[in-house]
Amino acid sequence: MPWFPHFLNSWTAVTAAAIAVPLLLLLYFLKLRRREMPVSSTLLWRKAIQDLQVNAPFQRLRRNLLLLLQMLILIALLLALARPVLNYTPGAGPRTIILIDRSASMSATDMPRGRSRLDEAKRRAKDLVATLGRNAAAMVIAFDDSAQTIVPFTSDQRALDNAIDSIDPTDHPTKLDAAYRLADAQAAFTSGYNPRNRQAPDVYLFSDGRALDADKTSVQGILHFEQIGTATAGNIAIVAMNAKRDYVEPTRVQVFARLANFGPQPVSDVQVQLSVDARVRSVASVNLLPERWTDEQRRSALAGGFAAKDSIEFPELELSDAAVIKVEQLSREGDCLAADDSAVVVVPPPKILAVLLVTEGNFFLEQGLRSQKLKIFDTMFPREYQRLPQDGEGGKKLPKPYDVIVFDRDDQLQPQDVPRSGAAVYFGCVPPGLGLKAETDSAGQSVVLDDNWVLDWKRDHPIVRHLNLGKLYVAHATKLLPTLNSEVLVDGTNCPLVVLHRENQAFHLVVPFDLLDSNWPLRSTFPVFLFQTLQFMSLGSDLQVRPTYPPGTTLRIPRSNLQKSQAVAQGLTLRGPQGNVHLNIPAGGDFVLPALDRTGLYETDPPIPQYEKIAVSLLDENESNLLPAQVAPGSQGTVAPTVAAASRRELWWLLAAAVLPLLLLEWWVYTRRVHL
Repeated sequence: MPWFPHFLNSWTAVTAAAIAVPLLLLLYFLKLRRREMPVSSTLLWRKAIQDLQVNAPFQRLRRNLLLLLQMLILIALLLALARPVLNYTPGAGPRTIILIDRSASMSATDMPRGRSRLDEAKRRAKDLVATLGRNAAAMVIAFDDSAQTIVPFTSDQRALDNAIDSIDPTDHPTKLDAAYRLADAQAAFTSGYNPRNRQAPDVYLFSDGRALDADKTSVQGILHFEQIGTATAGNIAIVAMNAKRDYVEPTRVQVFARLANFGPQPVSDVQVQLSVDARVRSVASVNLLPERWTDEQRRSALAGGFAAKDSIEFPELELSDAAVIKVEQLSREGDCLAADDSAVVVVPPPKILAVLLVTEGNFFLEQGLRSQKLKIFDTMFPREYQRLPQDGEGGKKLPKPYDVIVFDRDDQLQPQDVPRSGAAVYFGCVPPGLGLKAETDSAGQSVVLDDNWVLDWKRDHPIVRHLNLGKLYVAHATKLLPTLNSEVLVDGTNCPLVVLHRENQAFHLVVPFDLLDSNWPLRSTFPVFLFQTLQFMSLGSDLQVRPTYPPGTTLRIPRSNLQKSQAVAQGLTLRGPQGNVHLNIPAGGDFVLPALDRTGLYETDPPIPQYEKIAVSLLDENESNLLPAQVAPGSQGTVAPTVAAASRRELWWLLAAAVLPLLLLEWWVYTRRVHL
């Protein structure tokens, strides 16, 4: 796609033209001097008489082919002196793969006339398609964290343009690996498309380059990175949100939020609004420094009096029923991305936490649980628990519904005693009948390892978060054999010390040592561990506040939930930011919802228990950061020049070469006395 040429020595050429052109014209304006001679008759000298009748020194400029040719020669020489150059971007090659980023950051509206980055990418891609040669072919791939072939290799430019126009934005994160793999596979599959051309295909990447796996992937073709986006784009984003119920006072909900400024300048007094079921309940403000600033710039701003504040803890809410909580930043001027301006969570109705302890007697464990101020806390001897009748679903028929059952040193547990749903915690015993088992010796006895210290723990898990377990000592621990459904939360020097296992519809937290064989009950981390364990096991990691899912999530709805709804008979309508979609429910098995591509609130109609309302929020710092990448992502392979570094060709030699045929033509006209 050529650009207009420009001149390197323009002023030199203008000066020369101002001198040479008037001199050439002056030669044709001057009138020839005639020498007077006596003749016998003037009949044959009419032309001479006409010239003598004019007394002025200049004549009228007549049509003259010599003047035209000489003027063309002069113009060509002057243009060559000006050194014209042509900057251009090479067009599409014989085989071209077009990759178009449709992730969340490509919805930013920082392009000219308020266009989005995706619109700009589609415009440039269509311009590229217009340069396809007669025997060339191209294909289009759209990608975010997954990749999709929109149209395979074709030479039909209209089909390519329609495919590009059909690409819709999503709020997914950006990953390139799937797109590059798909491009490599398509290029290999069509390697025989043009037998005379075996060169690698051209891969045009239209993106802002903010890929999570930019340094971990590459493509086999010749990569052309078409950078989309500006470095001055402003964006204030909600990057974290959390809401928790207090299970001691279940109607009380605490909401936290953190914001970030991804623009080039600091922003002050950004209003942040908290609403419950679309009714405003609280407003706070934050002052944000740019995330792109260095530590030195931040220190300088703070020293200058800037009161930075990026987190908000809203006043506690009193919610006695289900609710939708929304946190929204209200500073929209100069904000180029809307998807990260709000975050939503769904809070179901509160419930009172009920815990059952099955033990022969354990002072430390019982006191630790009582210190949690539970509304319902019952104890039961192991033999009483074992005498309870079966409920017909593989579990025990309990006197009342319990959220968590805690087993303490119950070596007499049978497979039918282990809960098939809900949550259970085991201290000093291993639940039988599960995939998680204890290692046994040749005699069939469980292997017990002595002198265990904590090696490491999963610091980001809600059960052991904020705990310092470095000084925990266990004298004797049963060696567990975790499975793919198991998660080791605390790892000891000899064996795992805390394992979370998921099986059937239940959570099983196994602590394979007797508390009395450790120093844990005497340490301050033990009651905190019990608090966080009950919180997670009974109500989930967010204390009965349903998680806000990232865009692109495909939720699996258990069959048991579907059977509690009318959706099995009449189908399901999913309402949300993507419009209304009617879905048919299969006859058996679980049901998977389509991908939730856009941020916002989704609802199921008829309502499905635990899935009545589904919240989707971006909360992704990488997507909210609109600063385009300066290096082509995945550029370990060959990288061709981009628009920012277009190729340059000098054209002066073409103009200089054109002077020679013009000179020959001018000589021929002069010698042959050719006139216009």
